[in-house]
Amino acid sequence: MQNLKGVGVSPGRIIGTIRHMPKPVQEPHAEQRLSPDVSAEDAIAQLKVAAGRVHEQLKDRASHTQGDAKAVLEATALMAKDSMLLKTAAKKITAGISAERAIWDAAQTVATQLGALGGYMAERATDVLDVRQRIVAELRGAPAPGIPHSDTPFILVAQDLAPADTATLDPAQVLALLTSEGGPQSHTAIIARSLGLPAVVAAAGAEQIPADAEIYVDGATGEIHLEPGQPERQAAERWQASAQLQSFDGTGATADGHAVPLLANVGGADSARRAAADGAEGVGLFRTEFCFLERDSEPSVEEQAAAYAGVFDAFAGKKVVVRTLDAGADKPLPFLTDSTEPNPALGVRGYRTDWSNPGVLQRQLQAIAQAAAGSSAEVWVMAPMISTVEDSEAFARMCADAGLRTPGVMIEVPSAALNSRHVLQPVQFASLGTNDLTQYAMAADRQLGSLAALNTGWQPAVLQLVKHAVDGAQLAGQRPVGVCGESAGDPAMAVVLAGLGVATLSMSARSIPAVSSVLRSITLAQAQELAEVALNARTAQQAQQQVRAGLPILDQLGL
Repeated sequence: MQNLKGVGVSPGRIIGTIRHMPKPVQEPHAEQRLSPDVSAEDAIAQLKVAAGRVHEQLKDRASHTQGDAKAVLEATALMAKDSMLLKTAAKKITAGISAERAIWDAAQTVATQLGALGGYMAERATDVLDVRQRIVAELRGAPAPGIPHSDTPFILVAQDLAPADTATLDPAQVLALLTSEGGPQSHTAIIARSLGLPAVVAAAGAEQIPADAEIYVDGATGEIHLEPGQPERQAAERWQASAQLQSFDGTGATADGHAVPLLANVGGADSARRAAADGAEGVGLFRTEFCFLERDSEPSVEEQAAAYAGVFDAFAGKKVVVRTLDAGADKPLPFLTDSTEPNPALGVRGYRTDWSNPGVLQRQLQAIAQAAAGSSAEVWVMAPMISTVEDSEAFARMCADAGLRTPGVMIEVPSAALNSRHVLQPVQFASLGTNDLTQYAMAADRQLGSLAALNTGWQPAVLQLVKHAVDGAQLAGQRPVGVCGESAGDPAMAVVLAGLGVATLSMSARSIPAVSSVLRSITLAQAQELAEVALNARTAQQAQQQVRAGLPILDQLGL
């Protein structure tokens, strides 16, 4: 085999022996019928018990994880008790099909429907198929699919990883991740970054690497060498040594002292406490929708306030940017979102849910204000999926009515970036959600490995939108603009963003030391020069290569 090339999504240089993910649960026979000894009612009951056990298993896994991993597992657990999935299977059982075959076909039907919707909903199809295998395994009394066991650390190779598997990776056992599918914003990529695991996705041919082969993986460049030589071994050794040199003293800044506060993305009190312990200067993205998961009804104002207070208390005296409920698309909520939308990624999600369900956002803002009143944290509040001036004006009024003094908006829709001069006038700040901004700008589902080349923040068109948003924010009254998308955690991109005038960067807390080390190696003027280089590049690949060439510290640190 020749050397392979994929998309590097989490930096690090590793040499190790590979282990392939085990084959998935075998599909039940197409003609498998209900046993004469088992009634349809009993089979449906058995299916519900199996689904319930899978649900509880995933919840238990979630309780032993934190941050992004916890959120992914909780979302997957919800799918195990999805009413549409179980009702579809029950109808098939009533028609005489076995429980195994019924849930298998029902899940395929649901997954196909979700995949056809594209966008975020296509990602949910992976969750459905993962849950299907777990339920069938439970019905058979067989072990659930999962990460292979090994007495020694290894590089895990797979077509793609199910959310529940990715979320429970042990960094002490798994050295790096390599998948043939998946995109830069897939579950695999996001959780690899949160765990600090080197990872490459969309590497066609990865599954054909011989078992137990020793390979070299570069999680920054996406390079895979199947017969690593002395240069690769030296590169891996340098990375291991340099990883110890990356540090963060609690103040993000360039070499000449230009402040670039480095904040953390969190999903609840546990992840906020860990981020605070890691030295994050504050929270740039508090994903409040995680407080709503696992519920069939809206949590009370008091319940919400208690959940928010835990995050605020972890960052007493520091800034905490709260994103209001971003329900819809890949985060459907039974009491809030419409599962029949033809294209949920472009539908009623984020701020727009207030149009169809007035009162939910108002109560959430009331809860945020209540929690903020009992805390010394500096609470800022922003709404996702803002598209127009009318949106930002209405949200600013709602915040004022709730007693929240620092309203802001997410810029993740191209219209908001292009019209930022006016969109930002009613509010006090903005935060760029580069994941969605890239997806919408490039018309490319961010979960598809086949579109990974399009779905990168290095695309010149995306960088132009970032610059336009920052320039417009200055015209709107010098509104500060932060970045809370995954681009902020890429050390090379962090330099470009700082050079474009982005005020703060928010990322997984594990990414902060690397970003800090690179920022401190250059001056603001140098960052601005590299930003110009990226803006003027013809292609995304050219932009990335030219910026990296101007940052020799990246190679020194193995980033």
